[in-house]
Amino acid sequence: MRQVFRTLAYVIAAGVVVQAAVMVYAISGLGNFIDEGGVLDKAAREASMEGQAMFPEEVGFMLHFFNGAMIIPILAILLLIASFFAKIRGAWKWALAVLLLVALQITLGMSGVPFLGALHGVNALILFSVALYTGWRVAARSRSTRAAAAGVPTTPAEPLPS
Repeated sequence: MRQVFRTLAYVIAAGVVVQAAVMVYAISGLGNFIDEGGVLDKAAREASMEGQAMFPEEVGFMLHFFNGAMIIPILAILLLIASFFAKIRGAWKWALAVLLLVALQITLGMSGVPFLGALHGVNALILFSVALYTGWRVAARSRSTRAAAAGVPTTPAEPLPS
């Protein structure tokens, strides 16, 4: 179960990277669309909502929404569930932190307030870091447990006298 917990944490961190990538893909496509004379107005947005893509990279917006509002939250819930079976001290706290950051991320992303949209990006970096650290904690703990079982000291050697 430790491996499942660690993998879920790393997949969530990777999901945040995918979020950034698809968003940049979509924004770049929007920029090209406007540079080529395209117009983004209410009518264009309504047409887009009805399934008429203004530009091919527009799929990035849909992928960003789907991944961020469905896939990552499900993974975060699974991470929290796995934390109770992983038998790692404090795992549930880190999994809960990831889940709360995901909930905050969704709230910030759907707020429609530009300032909160900026915080959406900052929270993404925090979420990425916490998810990565959560997975790393398991890997580091596994290494120290294996080293202790083998009789290898896990504390650094004392510095040489000067």
